[in-house]
Amino acid sequence: MSDPVKRRYDTSRRQEQARENRRRILTAASGLFREKGYAGTAMPEVAKVAGVAVQTVYKAFANKATLLKAVFDVTLAGDDEDIPIAGRDFIAAIQAEPDAARKIGMYLEHLAAVAPAVTPVQLLARDAAAADPAAAEVWAQMRRETLTAMTYFAADLLATGQVKPGLAADDVRDVLWTYHGPEQYELLCLERGWPPERYGQFLRDAIVAAVLV
Repeated sequence: MSDPVKRRYDTSRRQEQARENRRRILTAASGLFREKGYAGTAMPEVAKVAGVAVQTVYKAFANKATLLKAVFDVTLAGDDEDIPIAGRDFIAAIQAEPDAARKIGMYLEHLAAVAPAVTPVQLLARDAAAADPAAAEVWAQMRRETLTAMTYFAADLLATGQVKPGLAADDVRDVLWTYHGPEQYELLCLERGWPPERYGQFLRDAIVAAVLV
């Protein structure tokens, strides 16, 4: 009979190697996507930079669009841990804050901090969607996930009792979703040269004026 201790050790070692390969692939893909764009990045090139076989890349990620989505998720979260954004500490802190304006300010501080890294990946997916059906689905998934997150945020704001009378949950959600879009960062920061902090403050002021009493 095989030794169960050795079997557990071998399994653990394989799992750790798979995690390390995944980290290396994501790091390589992130750099290549930013340097060469979505269309200019090939999976064999990702494998070469990551130092793994191309079959390893395809085993971890079904296609290039799936890899782009994973790069986005890791960039947004700041790590590759299996913890959803809704379960992160900064979200818990926002939920615990009783003041609606402060909630919005806390969220926009976070958004402004991550936008320089996250938004270019979103824009890659948006631009690739025009030519690649798989990228189009990834872009649609990103939009759906943002809309879902803003739905929860709108409910959290409404629970404070500080939202303007007459605004329904869907109204608040749509305002949040619109200002959250990467197009705002693209226009203000990438095209007009605003620093992220100014961008975040602008969104904070605009959202507070739009939805709070």
